[in-house]
Amino acid sequence: MKRLKLGITSYMIKTLWASVQGDPVFMRRTNGWLTIAWIIMIPVSFATGWVKSVAYVSALSLWALVSGHWAAWQAARVEVAQKQDEERRAKQNVAKEIVDDLVTETNIRREPASA
Repeated sequence: MKRLKLGITSYMIKTLWASVQGDPVFMRRTNGWLTIAWIIMIPVSFATGWVKSVAYVSALSLWALVSGHWAAWQAARVEVAQKQDEERRAKQNVAKEIVDDLVTETNIRREPASA
């Protein structure tokens, strides 16, 4: 039963992670709120004396490391997507497609010359 719970929990975490990765608005909001939370934590940390705790400073350092790498990874994903989009657009001949569509959708006939 315990293994089943771990499997379900793991599945739920993976599903949540996948949905989060595909939603830039959610990611922006989450990162914004996390930034505000950490800004609020600065005076709290000093007031409570947590900054003198090795465990707290270690946890804070780990969070900084993870969030920094996560941000770099997200930026790299965006750059890859932009590069792929640029390559896809370069392969398309938009002007030719527009002319072809106009020719097929337009019914133009020559009028006989009037004398």
